[in-house]
Amino acid sequence: MHFSSYILGCGGYVPKKIVTNKELSKKLDTSDEWIRTRTGIKQRHIASKKELNSDLGFEAAKRAIKNSKINTSDIDLVIVATSTPDHTFPSTAAKIQGKLDIKKGFAFDVQAACSGFIYAISIADNFLLNNQASNALVIGSEIFSRILDWNDRSTSVLFGDGAGAVVLSNKKKMNSGIISTELYSDGRFYDLLYVNGGVASNQKAGYIKMKGKEVFKHAVKKVVSSIEFNLKKNKLKKDDIDWIIPHQANKRIMDMCAVQLGIPKNKVLVTVDQYANTSSASIPLTLDYALSNKIVKRGQIIVLEAIGGGLTWGCSILKY
Repeated sequence: MHFSSYILGCGGYVPKKIVTNKELSKKLDTSDEWIRTRTGIKQRHIASKKELNSDLGFEAAKRAIKNSKINTSDIDLVIVATSTPDHTFPSTAAKIQGKLDIKKGFAFDVQAACSGFIYAISIADNFLLNNQASNALVIGSEIFSRILDWNDRSTSVLFGDGAGAVVLSNKKKMNSGIISTELYSDGRFYDLLYVNGGVASNQKAGYIKMKGKEVFKHAVKKVVSSIEFNLKKNKLKKDDIDWIIPHQANKRIMDMCAVQLGIPKNKVLVTVDQYANTSSASIPLTLDYALSNKIVKRGQIIVLEAIGGGLTWGCSILKY
């Protein structure tokens, strides 16, 4: 196998405030049992009024850099995957680059909704492959609580705030790294999951709107197909997979994907119960959880997968 970049370290951050299902049931026509049985969610973290997206991403980035055992000055590429940036422009990545006092390289944001982190690591991997950068900081950071209609129980119970980050490097020849990434989108399904506003073009702050049953149907079919294609392309078998780290949207989607792939559910890492759906932050947050708890080990084959608004979807296979 050929590896262009490998993961040096990972870090995660969630706001201190926790909102349980029971607390939500006091304001909405819902219950802890209803939410848990349909989504797997028990609680979510919510950013304070003083916290910005860049604050969450900055904290996750600091931890990833520390765990990577490199200096901040070694980083020459910063990519932030987000749908909830601090400002229309400049990018949240540039803001975090400044907060970290990184004086070289370049920084930009990627917007692919919940698939954003998969898109971002694929872009970073290509820059590292072509030696346009040496050490990339890739962050998924979201404050979805700011774009929720808290009177809509179909969406407000699903999401939380958080950030996760990884440092990718091409500095050494390692027997590990990103093997292959597959990215897809289909704009015909634009209206299945979207925000009905956006200050850049229509001066209207919007809320998340979702056709849940349709998204569920597309999620399982499209994610499974992308994983099977990626495995076949790299002459890997399903038995070669040690762990799947999916976007943490809904436990029923994760379970159904495992069933259709013929992979044991205990190989699917789940944090949706703790964090809810944190969009582009969910995969690096789950990876950080797995590494912190010594679940994922060096040399293991991991599949990262996600689907989000657009529709966008994809998967990345890597050897950690």
